Amino acid sequence: MVRRLPELRRGPFIVGTGLSRMIDDLFRDFDSVGLDLAPRLGCTDIYEKDKALVFETELPGMTREQIDLKVEDDQLVVSGETKRNEEIDRENYFRVGRQYGRIRRAFPLPAELVDRDGIKARFENGILRVTVPLKESIKEKQAPIEISVE
Repeated sequence: MVRRLPELRRGPFIVGTGLSRMIDDLFRDFDSVGLDLAPRLGCTDIYEKDKALVFETELPGMTREQIDLKVEDDQLVVSGETKRNEEIDRENYFRVGRQYGRIRRAFPLPAELVDRDGIKARFENGILRVTVPLKESIKEKQAPIEISVE
């Protein structure tokens, strides 16, 4: 049996807090039977640095040979596949928490700003880092839009 610490503060959002706790408990129960519902394969950070668009994608357990990277239809496409260790029988697993299978992530590129010939990629420690040079900064090109509140 799991024991909880007593709640020290009860605010005006007691119903919301109770609901959040119920949802957390529901997903905790899924975790106890071996289901991991939080996808972790292919999570990506995208940012601009030094007049380049940088994509950093987590691909744990993959090798360079398993990753396919290309630009098609003004999109950067990252795909690949991880496979489970076939030397271990499925019935010998108590829990499967890692993700296996195919992944395909597509990220739109600002076609008019991208220098396609200068795209570089590096894979190190499970992180794929793709640097896409820009002809001009995206941040500098975007002008703020004023919106009136009624």
